[in-house]
Amino acid sequence: MAAAAEGLAAYRAVLRAARRTFAGDQLMLKESAVEIRRRFEDHRGLAPGSDEATRALADAREAAHFITHMIVQATRAPSGSFVVKPESVHAGATLEVPSEEILSKLK
Repeated sequence: MAAAAEGLAAYRAVLRAARRTFAGDQLMLKESAVEIRRRFEDHRGLAPGSDEATRALADAREAAHFITHMIVQATRAPSGSFVVKPESVHAGATLEVPSEEILSKLK
C-alpha cells in the first residue's frame, strides 16, 4: 500500500507543478495533464519496490522539480512580444548542458 501512496503522491506533485507553471494557459494545462497521466499509466504495472518502479518515481519527482524551477510561462504583451516573469523559485536555476562524458555514462 505504501508504494501506491508514493506513486499517487508523485502523480499529484507533477500535476501541481504543471498547474502552477501553466496557470492561465488552458492548452498547456490540458496537454500536460494528458501527458502526465499517460506516463503514469505506462508504469502502472511495475512491481512495487522494483528498480524500475523506484526509477520511475525518481523521474516523477525530478519532473515536478524541473517543471517548477526550470520552466517559465511567457505571456503575450499588448505589443505582440512575449514577456517572461520569473518567480522566486526560479532564482539561481541553471541548466547544465550534458557533456559527452555524462552522456556516455547514461548508455
